Amino acid sequence: MSKLSKYSIMLDGKSIEAKRKEIKEYFLNTYGLFEKVFEVLKDDTVFYEKSEITRHPMIFYFGHTATFFINKLIYMKIIQERINPDFESIFAVGVDEMSWDDMEKSSYKWPKVEEVREYREKVKTLVVELIDTLPLTLPITQDSPMWIILMGIEHERIHIETSLVLHRQMPLDLVQDSIDFPLCDISTIAPQNSLVSINASKVVLGIDNSNPLYGWDNEYGIYEESVSEFKVAKYLVSNEEYMAFVNAGGYEKLTYWDEEGQKFLDLSGAKYPPFWVKTDDGFKYRSLTQEIAMPLDWPVDVNALEAEAFCRYKSELDEVEYQLPSEAEYRVIYEQSKLENIPNFHESRANLDFYHYASSCPVNEFEFNGIYDVVGNVWQWSRTPIRPFEGFEVHEAYDDFSVPTFDEKHALILGSSWASSGNLITKYSRYAFRKHFYQNAGFRYVVTSAQEDKEVDVYESDELISQYCEFQYGDTHFGVENFAISTAEIASKFAVHKGKALDLGCATGRATYELAKSFDEVQGIDFSVRFVQVGAKLKDEGYVAFSSKEEGEITRNKKVTLEELGYEKLKDKVSFWQGDACNLKPNFTKYDLVMATNLIDRLYNPKLFLDTIDERLNDGGILVITSPYTWQESSTEKAFWLGGYKDEAGNEVKTIESLKNILFEKFELIHTQDLEFVIKETARKYQHTISEVSVWRKK
Repeated sequence: MSKLSKYSIMLDGKSIEAKRKEIKEYFLNTYGLFEKVFEVLKDDTVFYEKSEITRHPMIFYFGHTATFFINKLIYMKIIQERINPDFESIFAVGVDEMSWDDMEKSSYKWPKVEEVREYREKVKTLVVELIDTLPLTLPITQDSPMWIILMGIEHERIHIETSLVLHRQMPLDLVQDSIDFPLCDISTIAPQNSLVSINASKVVLGIDNSNPLYGWDNEYGIYEESVSEFKVAKYLVSNEEYMAFVNAGGYEKLTYWDEEGQKFLDLSGAKYPPFWVKTDDGFKYRSLTQEIAMPLDWPVDVNALEAEAFCRYKSELDEVEYQLPSEAEYRVIYEQSKLENIPNFHESRANLDFYHYASSCPVNEFEFNGIYDVVGNVWQWSRTPIRPFEGFEVHEAYDDFSVPTFDEKHALILGSSWASSGNLITKYSRYAFRKHFYQNAGFRYVVTSAQEDKEVDVYESDELISQYCEFQYGDTHFGVENFAISTAEIASKFAVHKGKALDLGCATGRATYELAKSFDEVQGIDFSVRFVQVGAKLKDEGYVAFSSKEEGEITRNKKVTLEELGYEKLKDKVSFWQGDACNLKPNFTKYDLVMATNLIDRLYNPKLFLDTIDERLNDGGILVITSPYTWQESSTEKAFWLGGYKDEAGNEVKTIESLKNILFEKFELIHTQDLEFVIKETARKYQHTISEVSVWRKK
């Protein structure tokens, strides 16, 4: 076993107490390893530096993994009290280039590093206590409270690796060597690459609930494919092999680059890989904390766009069509390499899990039945966009893990790297990044007749999201006007100042666009990233496509565009964010209007929201609350209901009266009305609901 890392937890077992001990050891190992990663930073001032422009300062990532535990435990009602609401807001999201990720550094006053260290200790103490006390039966299943603990652990494992990548991108004078992360000291002559023939095979991808290891939601389901015979590179592409591409002017010849690749070149100005350092004598190589002589026999570190450009170059050179492998082809390679899954595979056989090095190593060091580095060394880019398998179901606690990547823009990375551990090194792991991202990733090429299918329109098929798309962008029914349009019209009518508006609980974003007809700037926020991405997609790609359920398994594909909706001139006025209404980030403020649409009876603590919403509004600003007051314990614990029950004296408590009692000191109630809405479930089944609209002016 690696001196730094432990294997993922098996979900089954015979002893509850032994399993608690195992989980605790795995958690403490993960938590400690993550903190060791940040010891690579030279001093505490470096925590406030950014490795590159699209990322937060490092202090964000240091706090993020700890707040993840708390936010998920709160959401799943495993705990009721936060440790530090401010931290659990500012460190919540912002780790990928998504339009709902908040990368506005200027909006934050980052806490002191020591304060975050103290916070992490408090989180550690709480998680250990929960591991010792939470209800536990074996095997651990996805509905177990302990699953959320494992989710937090595996999430931190991901950030162990991604943080190392960010540290590697830091200037050398901001990082320092660590005895825990030794550099490989082996480098000789790069081997000549060649092709290995792979037999045709039928592969089955995906796992079911009986799998004995923790899995992310995108791993579950099933996908079958018959893979034709193909040839694969014996080695990962080395620095030497890639050097020929650079020396041939590969970064200047645009025919090697597709549209996205050319955009990357324009924005980055890249002329060679990011971890190559150009000198008067050629190139040096940037490892985690050092610049060393170029190790020509190590795998090249590139993004997917660079890997694809190399394949086009080599195809032209050899008059053979080279491609990156598909996910299915990689699985065939995996199976023919006689690899076993964790825990039967020992990490000494590959450069992974920190067992050997904290860097890459020669591409000819670890062999698997004639092919080298099938797992380990560096991740391998594929040509497959990540898509859900048949039977995919998003996990309620973490709906923004996989779904945002199902956009045909995120390419799968395969095989793990030297810095991968936990779920990352399992057979069934599925991770994807935008093609311009850097991750300890390189590539190998294949010669195959297969082509990756390209989807033009991605139709939203999740039943709930599709219902809301139909609700907000589809047809009206039974003479009831579009609810999103109606609420925006009411809100705009009462708002005196029309500078900045917040559409809170924006769902798929229709009202956000409608408010932009009256306001200079509108921000749409929803807790669910699955909702948020619909409005963001409409803005970024100009359309929303969804499947509308008709009867049983029969659906109708529908599509609406910015042009059809009349929003082309409004799109630059709107933005979409993921957020918790009870714990919004501090930069969401100075609004002339806050519209909370059918939200109040879905919050875990509605009074907390109401007690603080005035801080978000300008003087004289308008708060609009709509709700059918359908209180239910699945959303809000009964102790936090604002209405729909009888008090100790037997008196009926109505929500509107509670709203008056909570808001009267800071707000004046200026208008109420009923507003109908209809949600289509099928062609013959509809939800007909009446919301009460209450309009409040800040005193």
